[in-house]
Amino acid sequence: MIVGGRVQGVGFRAACCARAQSLGLGGWVRNLPDGSVEVQAEGPTHELGELQRWCGTGLPPAQVHGVSTEPLALTGEDWFEVRR
Repeated sequence: MIVGGRVQGVGFRAACCARAQSLGLGGWVRNLPDGSVEVQAEGPTHELGELQRWCGTGLPPAQVHGVSTEPLALTGEDWFEVRR
């Protein structure tokens, strides 16, 4: 997923990581140079949908303007982390 809007400098990555971990997902989240946040997650379809819905709103004071998705090949990661 690519999450656009005011999502850097507001704790979005840490909160996204915590949400993904609570859902039992593997993958990572990182900032992109254009001010958006990239999320790569894998796991059960329902839990991925829950994370995507969460990313659509984030947490205050984030202001999400959109979430785009693209399917990727599975990596087999069974943990979720914040990447720099």
